[in-house]
Amino acid sequence: MIETWVINDGSRASVSSEVVLEGLRLRIASGQLETWLISSSGRSLAFVTNTERAMVMLLEEEGDPGGHAVDPGSDGSSGGFVLSNGQHDEYPNQDTVPIGDAFRIVEHIVGTGSWPADARWVVDR
Repeated sequence: MIETWVINDGSRASVSSEVVLEGLRLRIASGQLETWLISSSGRSLAFVTNTERAMVMLLEEEGDPGGHAVDPGSDGSSGGFVLSNGQHDEYPNQDTVPIGDAFRIVEHIVGTGSWPADARWVVDR
């Protein structure tokens, strides 16, 4: 069975790697900086951005701490990560990636089910 993904916003329409970025960009443009995608196999993919950097996390199942994309050479921290519950977060830049890289990672995971070979990430388990 091929894994399919949906944006967890009440829609049941699956998103492909060809259209997932359009969906993310539309949500960002409307002020929705946190997006969760749910797969048909029960995995979750989180994307939280401040429009310049993004936290990208992949969880295998509910309750799994999963893993997240990292930018090990990055110093400092960035704020402006607004969650859907209104919480404002700040993350070390090494725990987020530039938004272009984040888009590429999400597109690859939705298309293939795995992290891109050249993307750095850490397992949080």
